[in-house]
Amino acid sequence: MDAKVKPAPVPEVKSASGRLSSVASALRVLKVFSHSEPELGISSIAQRLGLAKSTVHRLAVTLASESFLEQNPQNGRYRLGLSLFSLGALVRQRMDVSHQALSLLTALRDQTQETVHLAILDDTSIMYLHNMESAQAIGTRSYIGTRKPAFCTSEGRVLLAFNDPELTASVLKEDMVQRTPKTTTNPKVLRAMLDEVRASGYATDDEESEIGMRSVAAPIRDISGKAIAAVGLAGPIQRLTKKELRRLVPQVITTAAGISTRMGYKVPSLTMVHGDRPSRS
Repeated sequence: MDAKVKPAPVPEVKSASGRLSSVASALRVLKVFSHSEPELGISSIAQRLGLAKSTVHRLAVTLASESFLEQNPQNGRYRLGLSLFSLGALVRQRMDVSHQALSLLTALRDQTQETVHLAILDDTSIMYLHNMESAQAIGTRSYIGTRKPAFCTSEGRVLLAFNDPELTASVLKEDMVQRTPKTTTNPKVLRAMLDEVRASGYATDDEESEIGMRSVAAPIRDISGKAIAAVGLAGPIQRLTKKELRRLVPQVITTAAGISTRMGYKVPSLTMVHGDRPSRS
């Protein structure tokens, strides 16, 4: 059996814009494939991109070693590999939850007259995919694509509580910056808070990420039961008192459960105890 030859490294030259030319060229190689041309040889790729065949060959071998490309053993041509399928599935998952959530998020915003968010976990932060703003004169505002630390937001705490313990541990090892006087940065305290989130099924944020704002969030799960996103409801403390926040918890949980059902998750029956904490029946 032939020994596996390690591909020669592609020189990493920075352009004036700071981009690595080798990375840019590799991405161009991936983008040259199409529905009408799913397989291409080295010469064809080089001709289309205006690159030397030797450069394209090194790029193709390197991409194939990471399964971003694969070579057809019958004709030697290359095609897109399974690593791209895996990455695309992650993007599709985000798109699916965003699409499936829209009508229920809108309904929650209209029922409560408060701002409603859809957020996902992005490394140690959350990122907003939807921001349904309240029509009230005084409200909160978060823009789509905005990131906030996961440890101090209701959406982030929900996603950390119902995610892999290794991820939670890595977040709590980070240098957590106090955003407000009420922000908790003590890892031991945060672990206890996450335990409480797991027990109750929701998380709150009482001026810990933004002064003057309170929020509550519940997890959205996929067919496997993994928490892939969170529904959050936020408002100013003058209107969203602690009592009012507790009153709205069931609606947030119900909305998250409805979206989870659309994602294929079989939601256990829930009964509300004292109007603010779910228990499984």
